[in-house]
Amino acid sequence: MNRLPRLLMLAGAWIACVIGCIGVFVPVLPTTPLLLLATFLFARSSPRCHAWIVSTKVYRTYVAAFKEAGGIPAATKVRILTVSFVLMGASAFFVRKPAVWIVLGCVALFLLYLMLVRIPTISLENVRAARKADEAE
Repeated sequence: MNRLPRLLMLAGAWIACVIGCIGVFVPVLPTTPLLLLATFLFARSSPRCHAWIVSTKVYRTYVAAFKEAGGIPAATKVRILTVSFVLMGASAFFVRKPAVWIVLGCVALFLLYLMLVRIPTISLENVRAARKADEAE
């Protein structure tokens, strides 16, 4: 692969990785899709960075189950929603503007829609089975 496309993919991977990690704490930023993108770009541009990202706790917590078993365990969904709602509640408390409350309410509804409707809930047994299948290959 040419050097310029490889460097551009590596830069994009780092940007997606950083924003994805910030998304762990900021409810509006989608952690899992950004980390999936970073993983893909690292795999195409840098084997060393790819090995690093798949070994991180953030990746294992937010991406591995989704990638391996096609969903997110209920406990992880609860943790995501709890952190998101606490941060949005603090924001609503400190920024006493109705426009901010409306935006936060819309974000909260969107998160609930994602977690309860769009993203499948899987059991930990499904995650373990998927991981064993990947290890066996």
